[in-house]
Amino acid sequence: MEMPKPTEAHRKLERIVGRWTGEEKLFPSPWDPQGGTAISRVENRLALDGFAVVQDYEQERNGRITFHGHGVLRWEANQQCYEMYWLDSMGMSPNIFRGGFEDNVLTMTNKEAQGHTRAIWDFRQDGQYKYRMEVSQDGKQWQTFIEGHYVKM
Repeated sequence: MEMPKPTEAHRKLERIVGRWTGEEKLFPSPWDPQGGTAISRVENRLALDGFAVVQDYEQERNGRITFHGHGVLRWEANQQCYEMYWLDSMGMSPNIFRGGFEDNVLTMTNKEAQGHTRAIWDFRQDGQYKYRMEVSQDGKQWQTFIEGHYVKM
């Protein structure tokens, strides 16, 4: 029996593979009333014979690591969408984001008891990407939680 091979949809996730560093702007929120800036490092690597990308994320503020995250991104063929399973050092339940690419922009959303979250990766420039996370209580009115610009190391 021949093993399955990654499809073009799987290969689209390869654009995020690599080691990245970036500057982030955190907007005031209930978790961080002052907001501020951070330096972040992201390592994304292919896993499971190209069927997934594993992400490790760390955020540094004022010279110390303040936040860690771990994600797994994959193509879900049955639902024809991308999924990201996200866990982080906030200690909450894992989040599942779903969405897709439009041109070179990947947008994924999540709805949990605390509200809605939208993650947007903009890959329109080679060797870098922009990221924005937005939050909403109702899924209609969105506010930016974090914006970042990352370059490949």
